[in-house]
Amino acid sequence: MLFSESWLRRFVNPKLGTEELGHQLTMAGLEVEEIQAAAPAFEHVVVGFISEIAPHPDADRLRVCQVDDGSGKLLQIVCGAPNAAQGIKIPVARVGAELPGGMKIGPVKMRGVESAGMLCSGRELGLSQDHDGLLVLDADAPVGQSLRELLDLDDQIIELKLTPNRADCLSVLGVAREVAALTGEPLTLPDFTPVPVTIEDRVSVTVKDADLCGRFAGRVIRGVNARAKTPAG
Repeated sequence: MLFSESWLRRFVNPKLGTEELGHQLTMAGLEVEEIQAAAPAFEHVVVGFISEIAPHPDADRLRVCQVDDGSGKLLQIVCGAPNAAQGIKIPVARVGAELPGGMKIGPVKMRGVESAGMLCSGRELGLSQDHDGLLVLDADAPVGQSLRELLDLDDQIIELKLTPNRADCLSVLGVAREVAALTGEPLTLPDFTPVPVTIEDRVSVTVKDADLCGRFAGRVIRGVNARAKTPAG
């Protein structure tokens, strides 16, 4: 099972470092198979806002963007991404940034037009395999904020190798209960607001072995849009 350390610490936050926490889980029978960074290393990448965009005078597929990066001065950046548009917020690698793979960002000229920085896709930042366009950020993302801070990228992903008898730890809350018991730290339970029932549909269920299934519960949900955009976090 995979989960982020920061997610676990929302429920219980022991006074242990990442490696110490992993060791304690392993010694308790929840084997930590791997701990790895949530995102590859990069620096000087911030939230930017495309305030203006215009065609490149000498290249059909390029456009010249005026980008607010929170520094107080608009950056001129040439971009070829198909989804670059005025009014969106995107990651901006400032001059001096170093991206995953060792790419260093400096001032350049692209077909005769000066460009000071780079607008980034998720793939260029090592956050996804999507390179069809820029990584579009939420409209309320603060301009100039570090992307690592905005997306909580300075995090660790913990992988547990669970045995069949520890189904109670097949959720982050279950692991948090275990950590709270091991360390004596308080457990903060999430606040769930019940969703009211709006349809009367029923599905018949027969429990054939009550010893193996002491309780079965479910709810019928209709009208789910599988293509709907989900929140970033």
